[in-house]
Amino acid sequence: MMLFAIGDLQGCARQLDLLIERVLSLSSDARFIFVGDLVNRGPDSLACLRKLRAMGERAQFVLGNHDLHLLAVAYGIRSASPSDTLDSLLAAPDKDELLAWLRQQPLAIMADDHLIVHAGVLPQWTVQQTLDLADEVATVLRSELWLDFLRDMYGNNPLRWDDTLQGNDRLRCIVNALTRLRFCTAEGEMEFQTKEGLGLTPAGYMPWFEVPNRRSQDTTIVFGHWSTLGLVLQPNVIGLDTGCVWGGQLTALRLCDRALVQVDCPQYQKPG
Repeated sequence: MMLFAIGDLQGCARQLDLLIERVLSLSSDARFIFVGDLVNRGPDSLACLRKLRAMGERAQFVLGNHDLHLLAVAYGIRSASPSDTLDSLLAAPDKDELLAWLRQQPLAIMADDHLIVHAGVLPQWTVQQTLDLADEVATVLRSELWLDFLRDMYGNNPLRWDDTLQGNDRLRCIVNALTRLRFCTAEGEMEFQTKEGLGLTPAGYMPWFEVPNRRSQDTTIVFGHWSTLGLVLQPNVIGLDTGCVWGGQLTALRLCDRALVQVDCPQYQKPG
């Protein structure tokens, strides 16, 4: 069995079909892990979720910030953004089943000795701690309290992890790290304003994966979320958001040998 990690889809269903077809032509027994942001900004989030759900045990997923945003918008907790492209999904007759399936997904997965997250890992966290903290959030999302949590999920504070954090402050900090993190200080204080690449790193901050003595550095981490970085292939870091919805590519990477499969993607413009 060959395991492929796939970067941010963001509702690009046609490119997903093409990519899977190419992967299966190389490895007919391929299985897939998606690094989050399955929906939004692209043309067909509904088709993406239907296809992904139908893949069953052949695919695994971690949640990204756009996936959580979909849940919040669908249940009236957040207003839709002008750039959202979720209307057909929100009007679909199988919406409730798709959203129920979506909120069962984790925020971190360990697979073939790789840690899979959507955005990043704080420098204070070990791999096992990352998995445990992700499971804390997933447990709440799967519980009867999930809507209460979503109502209090948004916000930037606390900006820095502390093991003594409790309640929704603790959960919010975990979610922000796993689904929104790009830059942080050496002490792990997060910065959420900058979305550009490394050439515009804010003063006093660095990419989370460049923090010296990061406690997860002995494990290869696979992430998405950061399209302005493009493809990242470092010994212990793999970044797979290659900007599909922005006119880049949709990327799959075979974890055992880092073989790449990519499809080109036209930039999507939401109809005005």
